[in-house]
Amino acid sequence: MPRLTPLTPDTAVGASRDLLADLVARHGRIGDMVSTMAHSPAVLGGYLQLSRAMGRAKLDRRTSERISIAVQAVQGCRLCLEAHVSAARALGVDEAEIERAHAGTSADPAIAAIIALALQIHREPTSITDEQVDALRAHGYSDRAIADVVGVVALNILTGAFNLLAGLTPGSDTGA
Repeated sequence: MPRLTPLTPDTAVGASRDLLADLVARHGRIGDMVSTMAHSPAVLGGYLQLSRAMGRAKLDRRTSERISIAVQAVQGCRLCLEAHVSAARALGVDEAEIERAHAGTSADPAIAAIIALALQIHREPTSITDEQVDALRAHGYSDRAIADVVGVVALNILTGAFNLLAGLTPGSDTGA
């Protein structure tokens, strides 16, 4: 059961009203996470800006979705996990790789290394070593792609933590 009530452009106030009205005008429908984030214009605005920015990330989507699966498997947001699994499938990631991502790895050593970095950023960023970053470069990752991992992890922490706080679960989305 959701703990926070989704808002609409009619029930939101101030900046949140404007943000929701713009999203509804552009997309027609917004989900419960976004409409519930509207209780805090700072959180909603920050989420929208980070989400847009990460849409321009150097990491390819198939890799970033596997990172998201690994992070959400640790964080425990079933709503996010299901969304990222669905997105990975839509991008052609096979079931075995989705399962590996859920376990925090990949059959591809380069993707396994970037997922490992993402999980370290999430759990214990102080343990990241120069050798790890050098190994990622040896796998062909640019400094930009490596830096983008922080953004992917941050976006997942924000959405997962918010959904867990708000009590949003798979099947609870009313499309407010």
